[in-house]
Amino acid sequence: MVKIKAGIIGSGNIGSDLMMKLLRSKVIEPTVMIGLDNQSEGMKRAREHGLKTFAGGIDQWAQEAPDTADILFDATSANAHIHNNQVAEQLGKVMLDLTPAAIGPFVIPPVNLTEHIMKRNINMVTCGGQATVPIIAAINSVQPVAYGEIIATISSKSAGPGTRANIDEFTETTSKAIEEIGGAKKGRAIIILNPADPPILMRDTVRVLVENQAKVTEILSAIEAMVQAVQEYVPGYHLRTEPIIEDKEITVFLEVEGAGDYLPNYAGNLDIMTSAATRVAEKIAQMNG
Repeated sequence: MVKIKAGIIGSGNIGSDLMMKLLRSKVIEPTVMIGLDNQSEGMKRAREHGLKTFAGGIDQWAQEAPDTADILFDATSANAHIHNNQVAEQLGKVMLDLTPAAIGPFVIPPVNLTEHIMKRNINMVTCGGQATVPIIAAINSVQPVAYGEIIATISSKSAGPGTRANIDEFTETTSKAIEEIGGAKKGRAIIILNPADPPILMRDTVRVLVENQAKVTEILSAIEAMVQAVQEYVPGYHLRTEPIIEDKEITVFLEVEGAGDYLPNYAGNLDIMTSAATRVAEKIAQMNG
């Protein structure tokens, strides 16, 4: 199979971790790193791994070497993505959006991997969405979810400038994904940056209210199956405790440990985003191969 050439926009933590994952892919070839500082650690590292670097942002790449990548990953910010997407659209490039800009349809691999696979812009929701919405969707597959609420707690050390600038977008995008992908009639999302030292792993609390008495056995089975599905591409994803089910209320406690490809293991919030994006890109490559 001929590999699809990929460009990464954003040479920070997420972009660097994504590059390490793509370098292992059998169907994706990372060829370009697009940033704003050619001497940044991320750009230097990209060159060390054979990628071409462009420090003039997507505009320089689009003008000088648009044929060097067929698919783009945006690991910048929600605001920056608006312009990046416009350029990608003009060039007819597929865009996988790792920001909470939510221009394209939401995709969470174990829930709707193939539903929007042919769209030009695909949004990877947020780290909290990737970790928690699969659980809500699993419960909703058993019986209707009236309300879904998630609290994503991440280490403050794993929250870079992009994450901190996008707090509002995180809550809005994740809440929408709880409803649109998870199936909840009403969704709510909260993010907490924990300054603990040593840094904590990503931890997520999912609280769900179903419309009738919870079907305990079926719900537990659905949750377990979903956890296993996520673990196929995020091995560090697991339940912290057995789900708590009381009448119509289900509470699930999750923990996400990163793979340590580039980021520290505690940065599971970033790892689950790059892993999910890689999963989607590989599916696109396989379908086009």
